[in-house]
Amino acid sequence: MSLSGNLIVSGTKVSPEHYRGRFAPSPTGPLHLGSMFTAVASYLQAKSKQGRWLLRIDDVDTPRVSSGASDSIMRTLELFALHWDEDVFMQSQGTDAYNKALSRLDEDGWIYPCSCSRKDLASSNGLETVRMVYPGTCRKVNRSRHQPHALRVITHDALVSVDDKLQGHHRWDVEREFGDFIVFRRDKIVSYHLATVIDDWRSGITEVVRGVDLLDSVPIQMYLQSLLGLPNHDYLHLPVLVDRKGIKLSKQNLAEAVSHRDPSSTLFKILLLLNQSPPADIKRTPPGEILAWAIQAWDVSKLSGLDCINEAGEDSCVPASRKIVDGNSY
Repeated sequence: MSLSGNLIVSGTKVSPEHYRGRFAPSPTGPLHLGSMFTAVASYLQAKSKQGRWLLRIDDVDTPRVSSGASDSIMRTLELFALHWDEDVFMQSQGTDAYNKALSRLDEDGWIYPCSCSRKDLASSNGLETVRMVYPGTCRKVNRSRHQPHALRVITHDALVSVDDKLQGHHRWDVEREFGDFIVFRRDKIVSYHLATVIDDWRSGITEVVRGVDLLDSVPIQMYLQSLLGLPNHDYLHLPVLVDRKGIKLSKQNLAEAVSHRDPSSTLFKILLLLNQSPPADIKRTPPGEILAWAIQAWDVSKLSGLDCINEAGEDSCVPASRKIVDGNSY
């Protein structure tokens, strides 16, 4: 692929016979209401299309992995009758495929070593609170690969567009908005973006259902798909759950683990938050029966255009902030 001119990525879609979706939590702690919200939505989206729902544990970022979290996640999903259709895939098992992808990018001339620190980048960008766009410092410098370094991907005139099922049309200039991004970190861990691209491809995922806070991951991942000759898939970015202050429910923000005491009531609440209007008489039925009703009634369009939902069920919802996706830490 030549570096001259503009590379416009709009996607060549994978065309499987059946829908294949996935839920891919990071094992940094137990599931909370926000992550269960995403799990239930992705499950219903797959099952309403007579598709398969896969579980992947995104444990590639080993320093962040919490002992016992993977088992806890699986126990919680089973308690809520969210049963996956194939063997669980642990992302840490994918090292060989990630290395092959890195070798392919290297052979094709798309990556280079970078020794810049985040402090260097913050200084060059002026502010540490905004997305740090890599200025290309090491792109044309012959850095030694024998010293500590990350590997970055060249993003020359790359334009990416997507039509998200809920969030509509979006378009990004990858070089201007993100710069050359990291695919292999200085601590010798493959980036989230590259691992996700490879794992979604080898699992035959047809649609990625996840939170809208990850919408800005799309251009980086679609760009990698293009460089590696992999097909794209559809995207459906859900609104995120926030508290009364507009802060997203997350492990980072110390969201409480979802309770195991009454899974039926919690599942009923999640369906209300998903705007699915479940009838009151199913609230005390087993989780499997609640999900059976929800699969038949599922209408994802009731979430169209929403980027957040208040966990308390209040009408107003203003997100306090949006996840800053840059290419300098992933």
